[in-house]
Amino acid sequence: MAKKHNRTLRVALAQLNLCVGDVAGNLQKALEALQNARFRQAEVILFPELALSSYAPEDLVFRPDFLAQMEAGLMALAGEAHGITAVVGVPLAAGDGVHNAACVLQDGRCIGTYAKQELPNYRVFDEKRWFVAGQDSLVVTIAGVRCGVVVCEDIWHEEPARRCVAAGAELLLVPNASPYRSDKLPERHALLVAQARRNQCPIAYANLVGGQDELVFDGDSMLVSREGVRVFSAPLLEEGVFIGELSPDPLPSAQQTEHNPSAALTLEQHVYQALVLGTRDYVRKNGFQGVLLGLSGGIDSALTLAIAVDALGTENVHAVMMPFRYTAQMSVEDARQQAETLGVRFDIIPIEPVFEGFTQALAPVFTGQAADVTEENLQARIRGMLLMSLSNKFGRLLLSTSNKSESAVGYTTLYGDMCGAYAPLKDVYKTLVYRLARHCNRQGREVIPLRVIERPPSAELAPGQLDQDSLPPYEVLDAILQCFIEQDMAVDAIVAAGFERGTVQRVVNLVLLNEYKRRQAPPGTRITARAFGRDWRYPITSRWRKFLPFKEN
Repeated sequence: MAKKHNRTLRVALAQLNLCVGDVAGNLQKALEALQNARFRQAEVILFPELALSSYAPEDLVFRPDFLAQMEAGLMALAGEAHGITAVVGVPLAAGDGVHNAACVLQDGRCIGTYAKQELPNYRVFDEKRWFVAGQDSLVVTIAGVRCGVVVCEDIWHEEPARRCVAAGAELLLVPNASPYRSDKLPERHALLVAQARRNQCPIAYANLVGGQDELVFDGDSMLVSREGVRVFSAPLLEEGVFIGELSPDPLPSAQQTEHNPSAALTLEQHVYQALVLGTRDYVRKNGFQGVLLGLSGGIDSALTLAIAVDALGTENVHAVMMPFRYTAQMSVEDARQQAETLGVRFDIIPIEPVFEGFTQALAPVFTGQAADVTEENLQARIRGMLLMSLSNKFGRLLLSTSNKSESAVGYTTLYGDMCGAYAPLKDVYKTLVYRLARHCNRQGREVIPLRVIERPPSAELAPGQLDQDSLPPYEVLDAILQCFIEQDMAVDAIVAAGFERGTVQRVVNLVLLNEYKRRQAPPGTRITARAFGRDWRYPITSRWRKFLPFKEN
């Protein structure tokens, strides 16, 4: 390796897509990344938080056999750490429990171990359930530079970094498993800029990438100078080993050029990429090759189909139209057009005969009862049953097409359109569904038929039915939902923000009333500050408020 003429550290950011529990697979990826970085003359390779187990291993860390595998993997990686220093995250058994650790591997051995000090225990994080916090700083010398190590949440607090710098660190190495949120990119960037400036210490930040259940990790790894200048960036939502240089010394003014390509992306661009990545990884990491979905001619299923094709390829997507007497001809035409445009398999299975069979079977019991929402939901449940049968027969994972607005207020049928193993739009409000649909068509090709985007949304379960017969306009509904779900605002505060009290009370009641449905819904990609799932844990049985009359649908 050529001798450097100034103090810089050549850093490899291993922005890897890993899978929880895949000990052999994660180790193999780490070994390949290490060899790649060494070949390209990096002096240190920084892996994501808990790279060998991937994030989050959850209750696997309570298993001694799992922890033994982690330690064996660490030793195997250490044995290859020659000619380069590796900083790798791993759950490690300790005398007082399990540590979320980062180990520094150099010359075939582990020369230092750091235990994460700030354990997040909010929203999607439960680290205090799994780990015990460390207390000591770690500073090691790499290629003549004194490097300190802190892990993920530590950098969001002042003390761990401050103590590390006080212990002699000239540069901070930060392994991360920081999940994507549509509003997080500028927040993360501003945090690292502030920490670098506050401590007059450059930061190498490596983040996990890829989907893990409902979380998707976006990468966005970077190098930030002591002046707070982002001097190197890894691509957003893309796996790879990315190499840049970082100096512990002041950066000349001529070199203080900000490098932040993700800042140029629109919200629709990075949200759509996150949904594609989350869907692809959920399908692939769970051992499926293809997916199946009901294509209704409506906008939600149309967007889900576009995401599925971009995630998995046309040959791995199967769309099924299931018309009934209330299905508009344009719905059939638009579904067929989109399927043909995208080149996916498309089948039509009319549900009229099945509906007649069910109603005849139920007729003796339903004698004297007027038709109501039961018959509407029966249509949705027949479709769910048919799709699940196709999923079983052909081994394709079923995608649910429900969006966040519908799930929030229960405008969805349990065991009907809620059927599925994964819901790509689970955390996407209806208003954003429309924006993403238009985004899909910006490349000059009408991926989603324009008529699907422009026509009023309808479940088509009754003659002339429209969503807004049952719900406030989606612009109003989504704004209220964001206030209540993501900002925890009380009814009075939401009303004070400019919304009609009766509408607010109705929406809030519907959210609380339909917790029993959401608890049975499939997981889906999290993109907002608060998604239904692990960061929404409301009780099903609760008398916190007076509700609308309960009726299962």
